[in-house]
Amino acid sequence: MAELEKETVSYIAEEDKADKEYTEKNIQVLEGLEAVRKRPGMYIGTTSVGGLHHCVWEIVDNAIDEALAGYCDTITVTINPGDTITVTDNGRGIPVGIVDKTGISALETVYTKLHAGGKFGEGGGYKVSGGLHGVGASVVNALSEWLTVEVHKEGGIHTIRFEKGGHTVQPCTRIGDCDDSGTIVTFKPDPLIFKDTVIFSYETIRNRIRQMAFLNKGVRIITMDNRSSNEDEHIREEFCYKGGVKEYVAYLNRNKTPIDESIFYCDGKEEDVHVEVAFQYNESDAVNVYSFCNNIATTDGGTHEEGFRLALTRELNAYARANKVLKDNDESLTQDDVREGITAIVSIKHKDPQYEGQTKGRLGNSEVRKIVSSFFGRNLVRYLQENPRIAKLIMDKVIVASRARLAAKAARENIKRKSSLEISSLPGKLADCSSKNAEECELFIVEGDSAGGSAKQGRDKATQAILPLRGKILNVEKAQQRRIFQNAEIGNLIIAIGGGFGNEFDVSKIRYHKIVIMTDADVDGSHIRILLLTFFFRFMRPLIEQGYIYIAQPPLYKASRGNKDYYCYNDEQLDVLKKKIGPEAAKRLSIQRYKGLGEMDFEQLWDTTMDPSKRKMIRVTLSDAMEADQIFTELMGDCVEPRKEYIKENAKFVKNLDLQA
Repeated sequence: MAELEKETVSYIAEEDKADKEYTEKNIQVLEGLEAVRKRPGMYIGTTSVGGLHHCVWEIVDNAIDEALAGYCDTITVTINPGDTITVTDNGRGIPVGIVDKTGISALETVYTKLHAGGKFGEGGGYKVSGGLHGVGASVVNALSEWLTVEVHKEGGIHTIRFEKGGHTVQPCTRIGDCDDSGTIVTFKPDPLIFKDTVIFSYETIRNRIRQMAFLNKGVRIITMDNRSSNEDEHIREEFCYKGGVKEYVAYLNRNKTPIDESIFYCDGKEEDVHVEVAFQYNESDAVNVYSFCNNIATTDGGTHEEGFRLALTRELNAYARANKVLKDNDESLTQDDVREGITAIVSIKHKDPQYEGQTKGRLGNSEVRKIVSSFFGRNLVRYLQENPRIAKLIMDKVIVASRARLAAKAARENIKRKSSLEISSLPGKLADCSSKNAEECELFIVEGDSAGGSAKQGRDKATQAILPLRGKILNVEKAQQRRIFQNAEIGNLIIAIGGGFGNEFDVSKIRYHKIVIMTDADVDGSHIRILLLTFFFRFMRPLIEQGYIYIAQPPLYKASRGNKDYYCYNDEQLDVLKKKIGPEAAKRLSIQRYKGLGEMDFEQLWDTTMDPSKRKMIRVTLSDAMEADQIFTELMGDCVEPRKEYIKENAKFVKNLDLQA
């Protein structure tokens, strides 16, 4: 063991080593909220735009917890001028009395002490809570330039103010009388912490608030944006859904074609766990199952989602057997069969949720699997028995999915047979790289043979592979699965990437850790790009989730003066260049606007777009799978109306319109 440790240390460069002396003098104790400001990422994940909005969620979650406790039915979230946030609720109001352990008011304790609050199971302050870490309010305070709280409670109005990262500048003070109850929190994020931006996105806040309203039926949540100096431009929206997640499913399916307008819904309590489930089948193949625990999105699923899948598969198989939809010798329906085309919400409320990982991405309570499976299963059986017409439609849907699965399996086997061939021998297709180390390998998906030829000549053959596309790939949002796997371009993509596809996709087997979409900067190029992204999202989603997909950024202009060439990636850079070299020199510039990658020779393509030391690329990430699903459905699906609405809403942002006959 000692030899192993010695060998490991030898890999650390001298300049990277910590001080040799490691004594009690090296131990640092951060008082109060200093730890939060020192390492904000530990508490809110990031100090970029995501972390900025996370501060809003922490305060809103406190208000929602009051609703879960049964004492709040109205919440207002306002973006004020100067990008401050105010969250108002009509709950019980934060306690203002003195806490024995701290010697200060409960209000000040909650906002200045980590792990202080009423959500730790003692005292009965909250039975169910989304935020069990007890750090929400104090963390937001620590990361704010200033924060104020006004509490209406027991006939009195109390206020407190903090500045410069949570330092109390006005202790809890009674300033008047009232006959209502509730809490009003206003804060301004500290630009010293959020260096990227302190500008809030109303759309981001609105979308999250709408989700919270769906998950907490009957709670009225209002969003307002008052930043404009013109009051006529102020925005106010109100969300309240008495149907809960049933209305959520209807909202998610608004641009899809359901097999029937009715939506399954059950809501109740079993073994102290509140379970709420809704689902509806669509004509599409997409599977959209979203789960939540105590209003927190469990993006990686968990035991509640497993219980839902088990019951759905079990009861639909039982119904199919009992009603002779499946014969005795027929293969049973799989989980994939019964989930194809489904949009479902599984939401539970639990007194003591156990999450796997700090991000709370997956619920781990083992007892929840049986509870959800039992409760949902009983209600599903009754629903099928009481609605034979709908049951038949569901049976037709899942049987078609089963047959399509078998047909797709045959198509997959055909692709697997092709993949056993030497890929590089495929004419006009993949020009592979020599390296077999996926971490350093890159696959450029290039539009057309002309650009593909330049890319093959200019690439680094050791690490860069080129796959030219002939025309546009199939729109997988509309096509049947059988047609998708018969499409030659999609087949070549699957073979080249090497990780499989669909439910069998294994990201650990991919042959390239950078998959770069390199298309022209025109309408056709944009269309090909979105078709590829749609395919990756539907059939290789882990590539996007784990950050393996990139979009190349070729220059838009080549500006030449004498023997000197300048590359500009947009109009703004070209303007900056003209100003930098002066008006007289700018007049002598020879400017070429690239209409496509094929106009560049291989040296130019390498220098501007493929050389790792110079190129610019956009990394495609997935922050909200639900929102992404809606966008792909609206823009790439069968329904035309959503695209019309999108064009109407976004036409004003178009600067350069590229129309082609």
